[in-house]
Amino acid sequence: MLLLRSVIFNLFFYLWTFVLLIVLIPAMIWPFGNPVLFIGRVWCHGNLWALRTICNLTVDYRGLEKVPLGAVLVAAKHQSAWETFAFFVPFPRPAYIYKRELSYIPLFGWAIWRAHQIPVDRGKKGEALASITAGARAALGRDQQVMIFPEGTRRAVDAPPDYKYGVTHLYSALGATCQPVAHNAGLFWPRRSFLRRPGTVIVECLDPIPPGLPPEIFAERLKTTIETATNRLVAEARAQARE
Repeated sequence: MLLLRSVIFNLFFYLWTFVLLIVLIPAMIWPFGNPVLFIGRVWCHGNLWALRTICNLTVDYRGLEKVPLGAVLVAAKHQSAWETFAFFVPFPRPAYIYKRELSYIPLFGWAIWRAHQIPVDRGKKGEALASITAGARAALGRDQQVMIFPEGTRRAVDAPPDYKYGVTHLYSALGATCQPVAHNAGLFWPRRSFLRRPGTVIVECLDPIPPGLPPEIFAERLKTTIETATNRLVAEARAQARE
């Protein structure tokens, strides 16, 4: 049953994504506002509905009252592709930092460009930091939430943390409040896996970190905050599964 439900959901996911990419074609030339972000939110809620209906996978968003209004730097745990769409709920105007190679995908690449996402060329580290900083500053000026995964790539549940310097650089350069986010999505949507497991993903928005901390203090505080909460949420889900 798990395999069948996963197959049905994945078929829905790719079909739903394709349909919305077609809808994006006229939206990308719409002169008013930014309809691409609105369609991104539609994409998010359609996927969450399908996960709930097909896979019996629900979401518990916690701590939403802690999220500052408007522009903020969001640093989140990255365990799967799930959070790339599900974060539209707590952060409705996201500006993700993404691999530049994604820009070359037809339709999708055009859409993320139109949505003012922030590309990064990982092969040019010095130039990449300057480019990311400029893109993030522009996004904050548009009242978007700058989304960064501090470890740079998806990490398996229980893998040792591997935080990069990029998030600390952005925090110091932008002078922005940082919103840490922990979750346990990797238990239900594992990286490099076709299966979508039933249960409840818990996303927790933690206490914001105010601007102005020394870089080394910020880096340690961010890592400790996210990892402690992530381990707690993973343990909570595993305890519920045993029950």
